[in-house]
Amino acid sequence: MGLLVVGSATLHKPRVSDSENPPEIFPRATRRSRRDRAAPDFVGFAFLREHMLDGLLERLDGVKREFRDVLDLGSFAGDLQLPGARIARLDAGFGFAKAAGGVQADEDRLPFADASFDLVVSVGVLDQVNDVPGALALARRVLRPDGLFLAAFAGAGTLATLRACLREAEADRPAARLHPQIDVRAGGDLLTRAGFALPVADVETLMVRYAGLPNLLRDLRGMAATNLLSNPAPLTRDTLVRASAAFADRAEPDGRTPERFEIVYLTGWAPDASQPQPARRGSATASLADALKPKH
Repeated sequence: MGLLVVGSATLHKPRVSDSENPPEIFPRATRRSRRDRAAPDFVGFAFLREHMLDGLLERLDGVKREFRDVLDLGSFAGDLQLPGARIARLDAGFGFAKAAGGVQADEDRLPFADASFDLVVSVGVLDQVNDVPGALALARRVLRPDGLFLAAFAGAGTLATLRACLREAEADRPAARLHPQIDVRAGGDLLTRAGFALPVADVETLMVRYAGLPNLLRDLRGMAATNLLSNPAPLTRDTLVRASAAFADRAEPDGRTPERFEIVYLTGWAPDASQPQPARRGSATASLADALKPKH
């Protein structure tokens, strides 16, 4: 593990999350190989990451401070650019890490020292990490006090049409074809569990229309977003034909079928004494009952 380093970040022995024996639902070698397969042509399939990145940069525009030391956590080819910032890049795939001039490592096994960065950005990868709570906890630890964490990933409800078509195609013997997904409420809870202050989670729906199921599957392969579950059941030709027909049955009048991508955005801050604090219990000067009384 590990290959190239940029910026001023100091590399350490990979720090594994504190979670006790987290379930390994995604074989790490499989994930790396899928990312390596996608790396050479990823620019042609980067629309979802680009949309997420635009959303995070809009949120960052509302923060009135400068960030000098930044970690791009799941960098793909290294398209995140922040003028004036030193950006260290990390990706689970060798090809992406090499293209970005970064470090090859998993998001839940960070090789950086505590308090190395004042901004951590993660775009389009947390839904494929084995230990998401641990990855978030490590992201908080590598942040300096009052450092900012921003993330976006495909959440619960993504690929609803594909999921329905596969269920229809395999009605007699359904197989697990898509991995579990995190919804926006769970995302907020995970931020709190990881120790972030001022946590915020919100969701945005992106609809993409496809001329056929093969086009959707091609995009998923191109963005390294295909099924990563262990020991997947083979997708037979008959199943694919039935799923393609079900997908076509859902087409709109122009022949294109809409597919849904639910993008979950997370924002959190590394705790610091300068941040707003909740009021001390019992310090209110007026009661809730009085506040709710009708005014005359």
